[in-house]
Amino acid sequence: MAKKREPQEYTTDPAAQQMLIRAEELGVQTAFTRADDMVPCNIGGAGMCCKQCGMGPCRLTKDGQVGICGATIDTIQARNLTRAIAAGAAAHSDHGRDMAFLLKATANGEAEGYYIRDVAKLRMVAGYYDIPVEGRSPEEIANDLADFYIAQFGQQRGEVLPVRRATKKRQQLWRERGVVPRGVDREVVEALHRTHIGDDQDAEHILEHAIRTALADGWAGSMIATDISDILFGTPAPILGQANLGVIKEDMVNVIVHGHEPSLSEMIVAASQDPEIIAYARAAGAKGVNLSGICCTANEILMRQGIPAAGNFLHQELAIMTGAVEAMVVDVQCIMQALVGLAQNFHTQIITTSPKVRIKGATHIEFEEHKALTIAKQILKTAIDNFKNRDKSKTYIPQVREDLIPGFSHEYINYMLGGSYRASFRPLNDAIMAGRIRGVAAIVGCNNPRSSQDYLHNLVTKELLKQDVLIVQTGCGAIASAKLGLMLGEAGLSEVGPGLREVCETVGIPPVLHMGSCVDNTRILTVLTQMAETGGLGDDIDQIPAVGLAPEWMSEKALAIATYCVASGAYVIFGGASPVSGMPDRVADSDIVLRYISQGWEERYGGKLEFIADPQEMIKATLAHIDKKRAALGLPEYDPTRFGRSGDSKMLQIEALPLEKKREAIYGAAV
Repeated sequence: MAKKREPQEYTTDPAAQQMLIRAEELGVQTAFTRADDMVPCNIGGAGMCCKQCGMGPCRLTKDGQVGICGATIDTIQARNLTRAIAAGAAAHSDHGRDMAFLLKATANGEAEGYYIRDVAKLRMVAGYYDIPVEGRSPEEIANDLADFYIAQFGQQRGEVLPVRRATKKRQQLWRERGVVPRGVDREVVEALHRTHIGDDQDAEHILEHAIRTALADGWAGSMIATDISDILFGTPAPILGQANLGVIKEDMVNVIVHGHEPSLSEMIVAASQDPEIIAYARAAGAKGVNLSGICCTANEILMRQGIPAAGNFLHQELAIMTGAVEAMVVDVQCIMQALVGLAQNFHTQIITTSPKVRIKGATHIEFEEHKALTIAKQILKTAIDNFKNRDKSKTYIPQVREDLIPGFSHEYINYMLGGSYRASFRPLNDAIMAGRIRGVAAIVGCNNPRSSQDYLHNLVTKELLKQDVLIVQTGCGAIASAKLGLMLGEAGLSEVGPGLREVCETVGIPPVLHMGSCVDNTRILTVLTQMAETGGLGDDIDQIPAVGLAPEWMSEKALAIATYCVASGAYVIFGGASPVSGMPDRVADSDIVLRYISQGWEERYGGKLEFIADPQEMIKATLAHIDKKRAALGLPEYDPTRFGRSGDSKMLQIEALPLEKKREAIYGAAV
């Protein structure tokens, strides 16, 4: 059994530390303590165990050893990794399919409470796919777009058309490699077929289909989900929000939405503002209903509605332990089964809502879009009715929260760099070319209780900011920075490199840009594509000085995201353990797959996937890659001393001078 850690070793978040002390006092377990008690299997963790048939499981731990069917270590690792990527792609893409059906129902007036909020984006997206827009109502356009999107999932031949939004060069490369997805469902099914006992037995061939499957997620399923969310709920723009457990309020009915489906959370938000619900809550003795979010649902309603985030993945149990949460409403993905048992120590009701997800012991109120507002009100009334059961002696809310500015969609980033008259990525490209910005890093992904919560996210973020690297974030990584206070215009600029600081002060942006939920990693792909098409940084993503990082990854979805980013030309670094690390000291060929997803994929796609456990090595590899790409483009070598003598920071220095010195600094010595 591993040594039990102290609260400050489990997490860097002060609110979480308080709640872990509280958990020990109450004698309840959390994911943090269960991680200490559960010793991971080193053979399975290295991808060296095959359980794809009833002859095994086969564990390959000796040099030259093969499975009962004769499968070699590289075949087994490639199969395991591809199956994980297929599961992650299925999860994200199934979300996109549900959104497409919701768009169809909304267009036909069959979805209660939903309407098209962003007609401009609807028309723009329809234009990508040659859907007529002139002289047609938004509903007519949306109906055709929904049909088009739904077809992308079941299509059997040809190409999924959202790939046409990649650079021309990238599209041609995918076609030459034969990895353009034919249809989302087809690629996921084929991934499972190829990895069945007795099928594909060439590791490189298996992993090429992993690329195709992941592309079906990134350039179809997830991109579809993001587009439809913007059309129905509004394209995000900067808005004030808050994050951490201190957003829970003692005098209100607290409802936390957790999961990934904005169709549910947006309707819960709408219902909570209904006068009927407000009156119902007041009649129960509360001041009203206080909503907050966990995980990607938190990001969805945070960036569009300003609804606060109670925390990221590892906060879900801690929020219940405040004793002040009447209901945690969940839908799909990243929901711990432990919630129900934990909630029994308090009064919190766990309410499942998806037909795909039930948890034994939870209350199930199935959400259905055709009567969405009615069901949302039913869910809130269930929570309000539970308010009277709150035990004040068990209530403990850490008073820790931070302000943030989320909502940096790729559309808004384009606008903020040039305004309505000349919106463009040109200023960003110019700042990179000049060296004010050294490069860009996308720091995304999960929390993992096997590392200290948020530690790796925040360490890598802060160190890269010092090196003039602009940070964009999604998912739980974004909430980590939000809780640290790095998502405000003035926040942390004293710790930001001089060139990046100039840019942030000039444009009026935080040094870390919140871009949404995990499916919104497609926004990052869109930004990189537009940067390539703007010019000056090459003609494809693999030439841009940019790196993707998932320091605390844990889910199969993260592997799918990483793979479609690699296929798009990005260098992706994961922290923690590799699922295909093998045991090179014991099995000679156990690093074949690990080398292929790095060196092999880089030769074929210009992107690579590497697992680096040490955060300092992660930072070093990131900066080395950015500098290598700068040199290949012929850009000036990064030199932080060249910048930082203009902009607001200079004016603040002048303001502190005596009057005569101030005039001299502004107008020159002659005055």
